Amino acid sequence: MTDALRIPRRVRHELRFRTLTVASVQDLTPAYRRIVLEGPDLAGFVSLGFDDHVKIFPVAEGQAPVLPTVGPDGPVFPEPRPVARDYTPRAYDAAANRLTLDFVVGHGGPATEWAMAARPGAVLGLGGPRGSFIVPTAFADHVLIGDETALPAIARRLEELPAGVRAHVVVEVADAAATLDLPSVAEVAVTWAVRDGGPRGRAEPLLSVVETALAQVDRSDAYVWIAAESAVAKALRARVLDLGFSPKAMKAAGYWRQGGAGAHEVIKD
Repeated sequence: MTDALRIPRRVRHELRFRTLTVASVQDLTPAYRRIVLEGPDLAGFVSLGFDDHVKIFPVAEGQAPVLPTVGPDGPVFPEPRPVARDYTPRAYDAAANRLTLDFVVGHGGPATEWAMAARPGAVLGLGGPRGSFIVPTAFADHVLIGDETALPAIARRLEELPAGVRAHVVVEVADAAATLDLPSVAEVAVTWAVRDGGPRGRAEPLLSVVETALAQVDRSDAYVWIAAESAVAKALRARVLDLGFSPKAMKAAGYWRQGGAGAHEVIKD
């Protein structure tokens, strides 16, 4: 195996905005709702990275989405600017022309409220992804750490990992009923950090289990991926670095911010 097999790469995509229709709604757990979208606008959709994100533009029932247009320097937003949130494309079936998004429910926010009310035939605006960050699967060990908002990316990554590699998954959820099956042909070890009534957005549940969960991981040939509340992701990144993992084979992202709205940021030094 050469180092070239371990080098992530970025791929840019043509920016497009789409109006899509809900094909189906399924509650996977009391806290997790799957919505499948369809429509002719999906033609040409591309998502190559397991943690890609699209912008969704929630639409009130009976209304049409208000979407940006694409100008020479990027998106041009109308005023007032429409509400948008970042979500991971859980799956895209080009043959069926269907896109799957998974939503964490049970808390406030325009995207959650739209998902809770969504029924077949409902409309959603969507933009992107603008690009993909493609992490090779050649690493011997793959570490995936996050809260509920990271589950779509974690589940997607596990599905694409090949046999013969190991995955070490640490996920924070509200309670035992919020856990999911995570299929993979890789050798997978999952640690669930359960809040059991505790508040979201605290670092302690994940920090309390991460060292034990990663004790057997080969630091010399591992890629670490972290996504959670922004301050939590920063604390987790620091702890994992202290455990001897390389910052050159690591990505940490804040998928949301306590007390904020619409946050999505990459955590760096």
